[in-house]
Amino acid sequence: MPREYYSIGDAAKTLGVSVDTLRRWDRRGRIKTERDASNRRIVAASEIERLRGEPGHAHLSARNRFNGIITEVKVDGLVAQVEMVVSDPVRLVALVTRDAVEELDLRAGMSATAIVKSTSVMVQH
Repeated sequence: MPREYYSIGDAAKTLGVSVDTLRRWDRRGRIKTERDASNRRIVAASEIERLRGEPGHAHLSARNRFNGIITEVKVDGLVAQVEMVVSDPVRLVALVTRDAVEELDLRAGMSATAIVKSTSVMVQH
């Protein structure tokens, strides 16, 4: 049976961030947490899925995933540049096609996942 809630430690590990980052996100309203009977933070599985950007659990063979927030999208002709903050102060910049940006409806402020495989970076929303 799938888990409905994760401890803050398990949620942080699943999202690939530190517990401190998860607490900061909670204070800033980026993630919604609840409290258990012992007043410890817990995170709903649906909230983790929302942040990971995996509504249908798209299956890819790539193992290197970086969850973050898009900070800028620049479109120039057929090419687009997508900049993400994956974990302060780390920043990742990917060059993708304009079609990909439009198809995924990428824009600054939304959560996304950068998937790194070999020398390519794919952006998932």
